[in-house]
Amino acid sequence: MSQKLFLDVKPEVEEALKAGKPVVALESTIISHGMPYPQNVETALAVEKIIREEGAVPATIAMINGRCKAGLTEEEIEYFGKKGTKIAKASRRDLAVLAARGEDGATTVTTTMIIAAMAGIKVFATGGIGGVHRGAQQTFDISADLEELANTDVCVVCAGAKAILDLKLTLEYLETRGVPVIGYGTKELPAFYSRHSGLEVDYRMDSAEEIAKTLKVQHDLGFKGGMLVTNPIPEEYAMDGDTINNAIEQALKEATEQGIHGKETTPFLLARVKDLTGGDSLDSNIQLVFNNARLAANIAKAYCENA
Repeated sequence: MSQKLFLDVKPEVEEALKAGKPVVALESTIISHGMPYPQNVETALAVEKIIREEGAVPATIAMINGRCKAGLTEEEIEYFGKKGTKIAKASRRDLAVLAARGEDGATTVTTTMIIAAMAGIKVFATGGIGGVHRGAQQTFDISADLEELANTDVCVVCAGAKAILDLKLTLEYLETRGVPVIGYGTKELPAFYSRHSGLEVDYRMDSAEEIAKTLKVQHDLGFKGGMLVTNPIPEEYAMDGDTINNAIEQALKEATEQGIHGKETTPFLLARVKDLTGGDSLDSNIQLVFNNARLAANIAKAYCENA
């Protein structure tokens, strides 16, 4: 049975794809689990606006009543924002269950990639990807995002892996799985809230056109898997490395003490880091998403021009 029996593509998105126009996928976990209402809805609509201003079509991805949605209406985004964490956070293992039960699901990086690929969308903008958690040598806590990047043909534009993770091991895992990691304007892996990690990415590329050309060649070669584009947070919104690392260490300690694990780990850590930084980390998070949306739109435009 075709995947598309479970897929609803928003008419605007479908028309753009058929006409060979640029489309950028966006995740919905950031709406339901990323920040409080109404800031979550305002941010989601602002990201869509930025993508339109850059000349591309936004497609916020989600699952509603068991249907995979490639593109949400404003009303649907409002629904996700108001319902918040009552909506299930959906990774790959959850999609079939949610579809069978006719339930809602907020898509992570993994499931946004899956549904974007089902719809034929090549480029996806997010904040940061999941990765190898600190202490994974004991817990085996590794995000499904990394496996999806190795298997699904979507270019993911982010500000690096989330700073709460073990960035060195995350890069090692991506290398093992053959995922090219590109630094936009830098050879250093951005560390989400800050521009510097001290770790080197595979390639530096200085234009959306070069990234799009590489993505097109990867597809033409028939290579399986995605591409990770890491885009440093703008300097004016970057946070001091010591400040953010101290907050992360404190949040990790609290998570261990409270027995937080599995899919609850990342939301807990991000929320505690936000509290410990007086909300500064949330402001930085919003600005880096805006920045990634702009770059993703330009990559999608360049890709379509060379298709």
